[in-house]
Amino acid sequence: MFKVLGSAWALLLGIMLLMLGNGLQGTLLGVRGEIEGFSTLEMSMVMSAYFVGFLGGSRLAPEMIRRVGHVRVFAALASFISAILILFPILADPIAWIAGRIVIGFCFSGVYVTAESWLNNAATNETRGQALSLYMIVQMIGIVAAQGLLLLGDPSGFELFIIPSVLISISFAPILLSISPTPAFDTTKPLSLRELMKISPLGCVGMFLLGSVFSAQFGMAAVYGSKAGLTLPQISIFVATFYIGAMIVQYPVGWISDRMDRRVLIMVVAVIGGLGSLIGFVLGGIFPMLLVAAFVIGGTSNPLYSLLIAYTNDFLEYEDMAAASAGMVFINGLGAIAGPLITGYIMGIPLVGPAGYFLFIGILFVALAGYATYRMTQRAAPDETSSYAPVSMSGSPVVVGYAQEYAHEAAMEEASLRKE
Repeated sequence: MFKVLGSAWALLLGIMLLMLGNGLQGTLLGVRGEIEGFSTLEMSMVMSAYFVGFLGGSRLAPEMIRRVGHVRVFAALASFISAILILFPILADPIAWIAGRIVIGFCFSGVYVTAESWLNNAATNETRGQALSLYMIVQMIGIVAAQGLLLLGDPSGFELFIIPSVLISISFAPILLSISPTPAFDTTKPLSLRELMKISPLGCVGMFLLGSVFSAQFGMAAVYGSKAGLTLPQISIFVATFYIGAMIVQYPVGWISDRMDRRVLIMVVAVIGGLGSLIGFVLGGIFPMLLVAAFVIGGTSNPLYSLLIAYTNDFLEYEDMAAASAGMVFINGLGAIAGPLITGYIMGIPLVGPAGYFLFIGILFVALAGYATYRMTQRAAPDETSSYAPVSMSGSPVVVGYAQEYAHEAAMEEASLRKE
């Protein structure tokens, strides 16, 4: 672990600063939108726009990197992010915010692709697993800490928009000045959606549903808090609790998944997520219970993402895993675009109100649990399973592919040692 920190501390520091900036801007916009008088539907469109841009960036950024190089792509995209963050309080209009969020989503996707390929290049075969773990930890710490920054200023002013802009600008320095040489970048053409659906219906349907869960819970959490009348400190704690749950539960679920039928585990974890949503829907007016709901939902959605990728890989040859992972991330992105829009619509129904936030997430979890149960009746579990690789839903297809590659290599090495 210390060896990885010694060789990649600058890169990890830069990534943490990026996550601080991204984590703060998402929550801040949800709060500022309420102050500006934006409707729930307008805010849902603003939040959905980020995932539209992110999906586009994940497809186009690799080609940009191949044409002009890592350094230029990273510097250009990060500069756009920094500039747009300053423009949000000036252009307080839903259409302007939607356009800005599309651009920011695109730029963050390209920045992540660049940073993640650098991280993989900086690691050796012996340290790649530790590097990926540190990357996930840094991501989570950055986003959780960002919620605390929300308390440093008045969300109706300019200060809180300047902070993420500065953080993004500062993140250039450790990454661009300390990382050399830049790695070679190769992209993998994803399997067609039809092929993926044929290989793993549960993986594809689950990924689409989970994309909506992820974007709804993280994109609309601050909007829910504002509409539900939470104070600024309460919104900060509420949003952070999702990520804390994700960070704590990820590895225990991974350990269990390598020892049982993954479809059963997917069903059980989705049911638990549904129960967490029910707690939020019924008892959301009690703040401690609201935090319990957030912890449970965050602690189930993130592991489910890794579980679905691992389950799909159970039916693939090793050489197809990277292509399948890219396709799965794309399907997840399609679901993510729909999540905030549907959540915003349900929350706008007078008889439902803000509680529609938990209602929609709960319906998605129940649908996933039901489909997993159905798929168990359609075919037997695979005789051999691939290794579970913990990955974050906020990462790009690059880090997902690297995680699968590492998990496979580790499993092969472990099998070889057992034979000896």
